[in-house]
Formats: sequence, C-alpha cells, structure tokens
Amino acid sequence: MKKQVLSLFIVLLASSLFTACTSNESKPSTSSAPSTATNSNAGTANSTAQTNTSAAVSTKVTDLGTGVIQASDPSKLPDSAKQRNDTFIAGLTEPSGAFTPHFHQSGYDGNVASVLFAPLVTVDEKGKIVPYLAEKWEISKDQLTYTFHLNKDLKFSDGSPLTAEDVAFTLTILHDKNYDGGTDIFSSHIKGGLAYKEGKASSVAGIKVIDPQTIQIETDQVNATALLTLGGQVLSKAYYGKDYKFGSLEYIRELHAKPVGAGPYKLDKHLPGQELRFTANEHFFKGKPKIERFIYKTTEGDAFQFIETGEQDYAAFSATQDNLDKLQKLGFLNLKLNTSSAYGYISINHKKPYFKDKKLRQALIYGLDRKTIVEGVSQGSAQVANIPTSPTSWSYTEEGINPYHYDPEKAKTLLDEAGWKEGSDGVREKDGQKLVIRYLSSKSKGSDALIAIAKENYTAIGIQFEPEQFADFNALLAKVDGGDYDLASFSTPMLLDPHSGVSGFTTEEAKGYSNPKVDQLIKEGISTLDIEKRKEVYKKLYQELNEDPPYIFYSYSKLLYSYNSRIKGLDPNPYRGIATSLPLTSIE
Repeated sequence: MKKQVLSLFIVLLASSLFTACTSNESKPSTSSAPSTATNSNAGTANSTAQTNTSAAVSTKVTDLGTGVIQASDPSKLPDSAKQRNDTFIAGLTEPSGAFTPHFHQSGYDGNVASVLFAPLVTVDEKGKIVPYLAEKWEISKDQLTYTFHLNKDLKFSDGSPLTAEDVAFTLTILHDKNYDGGTDIFSSHIKGGLAYKEGKASSVAGIKVIDPQTIQIETDQVNATALLTLGGQVLSKAYYGKDYKFGSLEYIRELHAKPVGAGPYKLDKHLPGQELRFTANEHFFKGKPKIERFIYKTTEGDAFQFIETGEQDYAAFSATQDNLDKLQKLGFLNLKLNTSSAYGYISINHKKPYFKDKKLRQALIYGLDRKTIVEGVSQGSAQVANIPTSPTSWSYTEEGINPYHYDPEKAKTLLDEAGWKEGSDGVREKDGQKLVIRYLSSKSKGSDALIAIAKENYTAIGIQFEPEQFADFNALLAKVDGGDYDLASFSTPMLLDPHSGVSGFTTEEAKGYSNPKVDQLIKEGISTLDIEKRKEVYKKLYQELNEDPPYIFYSYSKLLYSYNSRIKGLDPNPYRGIATSLPLTSIE
C-alpha cells in the first residue's frame, strides 16, 4: 500500500486540467519505463502555429498544431519583464521541501529536483530515451545486463567528481530496508537486491563498478521499464552517503533542503510561500546555463495576472479558447500547445468493502456525465478518458473499449443488481447502509463544475454525494492518506511508458482492488522490449481494466504553454516540462 499511497504524492490534481496553473509540470516518477512513445496527436501544425503571427488575430484552439505561435507585438512586454536580463521566473505550487531525488513527497518537489539533479538518461519531445549523464549504454542480448558509460569529467554542483561509484550508491540505498520513497527499484529486479534489503548481503550483487566512468547492472528478469529506472537521477556518495548505514536513511532526509546535484542550477534560497531562488551551476556538464538566475515563484495568486504584469515569464494554462484569446491579446507571449502524456482520474477507495462489487463502480461511471464536464469546462480541448494511458502513447487503443456514455438508466439497473435499493428518502440503501459517496478534490473551477454536475447526476440515481474541497494540496493528500473518503480527483504524472499508468493496479499495490488477470497482464506488459508484443498485451489489459474499473478514468488534457517573447530556446516538453531545455534558454 505504501507505493500506492506515495504514487498519490507524485501526482498533480486532475482539476488543474481546467484552470490556469503556475506550473503543471509534474516530474515523471522514477519508476517510469523506457518510452518509445510518439505523439500520435502531433499531426501537421497549421501555418499560423508554425510561423510568426504578425497580428493579434484570434486562433481557434481546436486548430492549433504543435508549433509555436510567435508573439504578435513583443513591444507590449511590461517594463518589469524588460528589465530582467539575467533572471527567468516560472510559477510553481509550493513544494513540500523534499528535494532529494527518489524521496519526493509531491510532484512539485520533483519540479525543483529536475533543475538541481541530473539523470543518466532522459527523454526527448517524443518520449524517446536519449543520453544525458551517460553518453551511451549497452543492453545484453538476453536483455538482462545494462552497461552505462558516463561522460568524462562530470561534476556535482559543489565541484566534486561524479563517477560510477555515485550511481552505485544511489541504486544501493534504494534497496535499503527502510527506503519508502516513490522509486520502485525492485521492479528492475537487480540481482541481489532482495538479499541486500533483507540484510543477508553487504552489497547488491548485480551492481558492479567497472571503472570510474562505467557501471554494469545485472538483472534477474527482462523488464521494459528498467532503463529509465536504472538511469535515474544520481546522488553524490560523498555528500549523501558519508553517514550512510544500512537501515538508517534519516540523515538523507535532513539534507532535503540543502541539495547537491549535477543539474543546471543550484538552490540559493527557499522562501516558503514566496519563491525558490536558483543560480547557474558552473559545473554543469553541458556548460553553465545562459541565464544566471532562475526563480520558481510559489506565491498564491492568479497565474494570468502574473504573466500579464510581467511578474512571471512562464506559465502553463488549460488549453481553453478563453485562455488562448486572453493570452494572444497580450501580444508579447509565445504560445505552444501540448497534449499531456498524463491522464486525469477519480480514484476509488478500495478499502471500502462495497467497492468490491464492480457493478457499483460501473454505475458510478455510467451515472456521471463526464463528457459534459470535461468538454464543457475545457471548451472542447480535453476529452473523456476510458483507459489508463494518454492518446500520445503508442499503447493507446479504443478497440474493445466501452466508452461508458452517460446513461443514468443503465446506472440505476446496475445499482439494483448490486443490491442498492431506493429508500423512502430517495437515497439507495443496502443492508441498512445508505449509499453516501464522499468526494475529495482541490478547490478550482474544474472541481466546482464536476461537483455541481455530479451532485445532480448522482442524486438522480439515488446516491447521496458529499463533496469536500481543499485549497491546500498537502491537506488533500493527508485526507486521502487517512482513508476517510470514497472518491478523489487526481492526475498521473507525465507518463513515459504505459506501465507507469497501470502499475498501481496490481493486487500488491492497490490493496483492495484485485484482479488476477490484471496482475498477469501487467507482468506480461513489462516482460519484453518488443513494442508490437507489448501493444497486444496492453490492449488486453486496457479492455480488462475497462470492464473491471479500478478508478473512474476521467480526462485527457491539453496544456497551453506561454512565455515572454524575450525568452529564447525554451521548449516545453510533454514528458519533461521545461527542465530539459532550461540550460539552453537565453534572454534577448
């Protein structure tokens, strides 16, 4: 259950799909798998999106391609932004402060870590795995052994060398018996990992340092997700490991606020509720970033206002027509549309015994007019989700998938069959218990709309719907962690591989939801690196999850990235946000 709970800490709120957000770039979980995904929605961008727009002419959001809409009148840039020549400001929801990779408590911590630390491998704009700290790697013919070759002269931000020993240390502590972070290292099946965790070995046998620039990792099982898990962000052994003893990781947590990494920036100061200040890392392996200072602004407020006044250089918004019109009207912003690689969902608390009956879960889906909510609030830019993967993924399919169109009569029939009979007050009952559904969400326009329609929809079929909204993200997570709820709205992180979207549905992880066929198909889905074979497995898996839904799959979104026209080289990535292009970004 721990991994399942932690997965909630790494997500962004699904309702943020519909509202302006200071930064919705959730760092992919480190258990994400190798991605050969391409953006199936990319298509051919229209001429407006690919070329400079010379006039502030309204563009239909539904006509946008994947190119950049250039600012129509850069001279309108506010003076406050014009005067910043060495500082780039982006927005972010206040993080928890756990900035050490593999120990994050929220996706916002991951956003911070993405500019402070660096992985062995990363992904490009299409989700393809590409080299980063590792200049290359080899996978053995039996697909069990991974050999990473590091770039020469790598250094951490304190100037100390980064070598294969640091990679080995990072992978080793993830096997510690008291490690409880979000990286599922055991899915990679490194030889000797379990023996180390159980205290039966003094090291992880499958981790071998060949020389300072080469590390070899031997696994017991083929796993399609292993490359990105093994190639994750690297911790300094000299800094994070100087006090390490097996079974004791508290000292690492004490260093969360004082990070030392190999990313493009160094943390200068964290002012909770205000901002995080970073300075360029002169030891960054790709060269010191062109912009000396980077700031994550965490002040609560209207992201559009921050952009409009020049207080902020970059923000992501839901891709609604209203947002597009408002942003284009400003004239000084470059705009880019991306289809998210995540999906929004309404989690179901399977600790509640009544949810063991899939007919109740199916009734909740049929009984909710998702299309009206999703398409209405997003003004047509988002679409209803029915499977746990994004349309951007190579695994996406609609074959054999029930769309669960809004059908209150079908919902009533399923509730009747499940034994929930209408009481004298109109609320259904079973064995003396009323059908009361407690729903949790963030406070936003999107969740307001969902609650209004859900209350009407569910009341009509005999369900008492009791919503509770939270302005504070961490307060919502605490409530979910306590288990006192039935439904809660979330979104996944950006998904690099289809396994990341389904890994929480195994019997071991879900704790309450159990489907042996799902367990087997999830296992098969990562047991080969052959994409065509995996496609067939995931098609069967999605069909099974569609029939026996663990969650209410809710929405696929599009985000509209906006940044001031002086910022050059920024390329928001649907898989990695702005972190990958940030070191190459400049101000003109």
